[in-house]
Amino acid sequence: MRVPAQPAARRTVHPPEADLADPLFWQLPRGARLDAFAALRKLESPAYFTERPATRRRPEQGFYALVGHADVVRASRLPQVFASAPGVTTPEPARWVRFLFGESMVNMDAPHHTQLRRVVSRAFTPRLLAEADEDIRRVAGRVVDDMIAQRPGDFVASVASRMPFEVICNLMGIPEHYRAEIAGRVDHASENAGVKRGIGARLRDPGRGLRALARMHLMMAALGRERRRRPTGDLISALVRADVDGQGLGARSLGSFFSLLMVAGVETTRNAITHALTLLTENPDQRALLASDFDRYADGAVDEVVRHSTPIIQFRRTVRTEYALGGHLFRPGDKVVLYYASANRDERVFSDPDAFDITRSPNPHLGYGGGGPHFCLGSHLARQEIKALFRELLGRPLALRAVGLPDLAGSNFDNRVRALRFAFDPPAP
Repeated sequence: MRVPAQPAARRTVHPPEADLADPLFWQLPRGARLDAFAALRKLESPAYFTERPATRRRPEQGFYALVGHADVVRASRLPQVFASAPGVTTPEPARWVRFLFGESMVNMDAPHHTQLRRVVSRAFTPRLLAEADEDIRRVAGRVVDDMIAQRPGDFVASVASRMPFEVICNLMGIPEHYRAEIAGRVDHASENAGVKRGIGARLRDPGRGLRALARMHLMMAALGRERRRRPTGDLISALVRADVDGQGLGARSLGSFFSLLMVAGVETTRNAITHALTLLTENPDQRALLASDFDRYADGAVDEVVRHSTPIIQFRRTVRTEYALGGHLFRPGDKVVLYYASANRDERVFSDPDAFDITRSPNPHLGYGGGGPHFCLGSHLARQEIKALFRELLGRPLALRAVGLPDLAGSNFDNRVRALRFAFDPPAP
């Protein structure tokens, strides 16, 4: 049962330029949005934002924003208080969508989340991960070879998207004749990620593109049935034949996991790769440092790219029990949004947080989540992909650089890049 929003006396008034519930806020230049988050971090307690005013038939709908590093980490590690169900995205997935497609792992809590995550974690065997690391290096080399030979105009489509898509398809064991269709379905499922202006302005709706997701689910169900009969050693075979407490992934769970891996895994890694090229172009000293000793600086560079760009901006939680955090007493039914993009710029944790510094240490960024049971399962895979690709890019004689600013989608959910022009510089004399 939804609990009405708390009385105004329990809310913190936010600066007028920082209305995180207003779609137009997410159309502001990124620098202006970061300044607004900096102002919110100075407040004594979390600010409240109204998404929908109260009517005679419906209570007011709104949320509290957690913008500080310590508060986001604390909430992330208290799933018994700050629950992921019924959904972590805005808006929350409708019940009929969850019934039709199954629950996504990101929207689950214990014990169902614990059980499903155990099945998935056990499927990532040492052998499978070792083969994936080798494949990542091969894919990176092939992607860069094709880029140099074909000289495309857009870095996102030709490099940043292709790299994680091929890696995940290879890992899962997706047949080649399915891949073109899956790529199109993924694009269709995420093409409306931005905030649109004018009449009908809305925030990202993860429910759009349901037909694309339905088609992917059907394809996964067919592949799952085939791999149960004839396993091939890939991730699908491991998932459907796993025996963890007598359970493997059924058709709906396999479809939900694949959708999460393709739409979230491909998209977030693609965005991190694209932002990395922009950041290294804008900071030639950091690029030169990375190129001078790649093995020494690569891990730090990936962490700093993820911190600085924060591919996933926020996730939502629902309060289950009364709990005091950040100077505020939360009540059951309150909605809370964890803003990783703000926490990753928290001046109390990161010195000179707007600077891009690949030697930053320590770097406790929250780009893969704030810890707890929902820490990103694919973080290792994403790190390896980014490192392998930039090892290839920086090792070639032609220097790649971004041209102009990336075309950002203006999303309130992810730091999504639609396109980025790029060019090659001739070899140094």
